Amino acid sequence: MKICGIELKANNIILVVLDNKNFLDLKIKKLTLEDDEKQEDIRKFCNEFLLFLENENIEKVVIKKRAKKGNFAGGAVTFKLEGLIQLNPLCEVELISAQSISSFEKKNQIEFPNSLKKYQEQAYLCALYSY
Repeated sequence: MKICGIELKANNIILVVLDNKNFLDLKIKKLTLEDDEKQEDIRKFCNEFLLFLENENIEKVVIKKRAKKGNFAGGAVTFKLEGLIQLNPLCEVELISAQSISSFEKKNQIEFPNSLKKYQEQAYLCALYSY
């Protein structure tokens, strides 16, 4: 099963794909929503994301859930990105809390692949968690 782990940061989605728990070092590591107030930019982002899901045969998307309030609350754009991702018609989408990911990481001996970029670690943990 191919799973795509996603972390939302500002106007970017950071992507990691696992195929049966094996990390795939893909060329596309993140997608950016240029201007969240322009319909054409939102359409462009959606099309790029759907094309990515289709090309990589993604069966499930797992997103690190953003806090809704408090010090670590996500910005408005990240919530828009989350909604756009959830609307994709190609595969199921699951949200995982930061606390669940942190607990999973503590309980398991996680070895990050050498080719994984540092900024992709949370997205990697999301994908791994859902296996």
